[in-house]
Amino acid sequence: MNVYMIGYAIFSLIVLFIANWMLAKKRRSRDALPVGRYSPLPEPINTFVEMSEELNGNKPEDRSDSQTNTTRTAEIKVGQLLTVVLLGAFVSILNQTLINVAIPQIMIDFNVTANVVQWLTTGYMLVNGVMIPISAFLIERYGSRFMFLTAMILFTVGALICAVSPNFMILMTGRVIQASGAGIIMPLMMTVFLTVFPPEQRGKAMGMMGVAMIFAPAIGPTLSGWLVQTYTWRLLFYLVLPIGLMDIILAFFMMGNVTKMSKVRFDFWGFLFSTVGFGGLLFAFSEAGSAGWLSVRVLGTMVIGIVSLILFVWRELSVKEPMIDLRVFTYNVFTLTTIVSSIVNMALFAAMILLPIYLQNIRGFTPLASGLLLLPGAILMGIMQPIAGIIFDRIGARWLAVVGLLITTATTWEFSRLTSDTTYSQILLLYSLRMFGMSFILMTIMTEGLNQLPRYLHSHGTAMSNTLRQVGGSLGTALLVTVMSSRADFHMENYNNTFTSANPVIVGEIARLGKGIAAMAHIPLAAGNKLISILLFATEKKESTINGINDAFLIATGITAVALVLAFFIRRVKQPS
Repeated sequence: MNVYMIGYAIFSLIVLFIANWMLAKKRRSRDALPVGRYSPLPEPINTFVEMSEELNGNKPEDRSDSQTNTTRTAEIKVGQLLTVVLLGAFVSILNQTLINVAIPQIMIDFNVTANVVQWLTTGYMLVNGVMIPISAFLIERYGSRFMFLTAMILFTVGALICAVSPNFMILMTGRVIQASGAGIIMPLMMTVFLTVFPPEQRGKAMGMMGVAMIFAPAIGPTLSGWLVQTYTWRLLFYLVLPIGLMDIILAFFMMGNVTKMSKVRFDFWGFLFSTVGFGGLLFAFSEAGSAGWLSVRVLGTMVIGIVSLILFVWRELSVKEPMIDLRVFTYNVFTLTTIVSSIVNMALFAAMILLPIYLQNIRGFTPLASGLLLLPGAILMGIMQPIAGIIFDRIGARWLAVVGLLITTATTWEFSRLTSDTTYSQILLLYSLRMFGMSFILMTIMTEGLNQLPRYLHSHGTAMSNTLRQVGGSLGTALLVTVMSSRADFHMENYNNTFTSANPVIVGEIARLGKGIAAMAHIPLAAGNKLISILLFATEKKESTINGINDAFLIATGITAVALVLAFFIRRVKQPS
């Protein structure tokens, strides 16, 4: 049954791409689109309905016929449009956070290590990061409506493949397909918001979007924990199927184009270099924990990644129509805030992986208890996002970022002191404080950087910022999981060197304890000694893993401290006219 469902999902995906090609070919033959990137949009108007009327030809003297054809839309209610877009973004983020609590159970079901299973999160974020820059080209070429439908279909088909996956490779394939759709949805949502709302209303609009986006990760871990504990992790993917299908139907009837289409060329080499570059670095970080940092496989992929990224920069600076205009990095505040955002994401996503492993695999908490621990922090972050936005409008991002990073650095350091006796309430408090600090950082510094860019670079700045934030999160997750695994092995080796038969104190203690257990359980002395040895090995393994997690959090503390220092140099700039 599973084989047939997977085959049907793959067949649906093939049909989707064939339909995509046919519709694109029909559109090219119907519309005479101008060659080259379109000129910057005029100043946004107060409502989307007014913009739709204007683009539909109510002012023919201001627009050519080709422009009118490429922006042919009906009057669309803003509320309906935003409902469709936010629902798609909500379900994509929900699916990303659902998987975190289920990771320990997936490790058991598919018999894979932490280094392997973290690719479910790392790979998802990396594909998102790869799709974000190309999404700008796709939206320009095919329009927002067509690309949203395509993205939601990809996401839903990927969820189906994950739900019926018989092994880890099929599960990973489904996650990649999901991520290819989700990577289009997020930048498309931002494009819709920037187009629909005028500048004086964008603060409130982004606050509304932020609350909606925080609600998904707020309920994700708890819902995931309940489903994994009560039923199976496969329900996590079956859950999003009806939501995805419903949003596809709503988008088909309620969503129209809000962007102008243009016959821009696809920068294939830029896309290839960026994919190989970021993918090579990620693979190197992930494999270093098991293969070693000096192995040929790790060093080889790292060199390939670095060379590819250098070629990517060269390509984007030399080609006439780059996939991403790298001139955004000539603006110092944007560059600085993008670096800080990427560093913060490295620490943010890593904790979402390390804590469930500690809580479930080491402490024995249920998946539901693990999810409930993450819930208050996510809700607190959702409440604080609009408040942080209001404060940002008054004082800018610098001191918000400094305060937020101080809190984040302090709480991350506290997580580096976990023991086998750390209480549940203490972990809950630390995580909630950590997310409270994060709420002052994420959206504020990103907005500060984008405010420095001129209007014609907004789309490129948004794409570049989101790309590096996603890749930063992926690399941070891979790096810290690698540190956890390698340091756990290091601590285990130290324990083995200490608790050895050559140590007379240890031998005497094992003999004493074994004799006591043998007497209490009425078993032979040899059996008592063996039982003590087994318990000792389990304790060594447990303590080694805890120490490995602590070392990973210690590295994360250093990363956030670097971001804290950089935050002092963020300055407020006026948006260019």
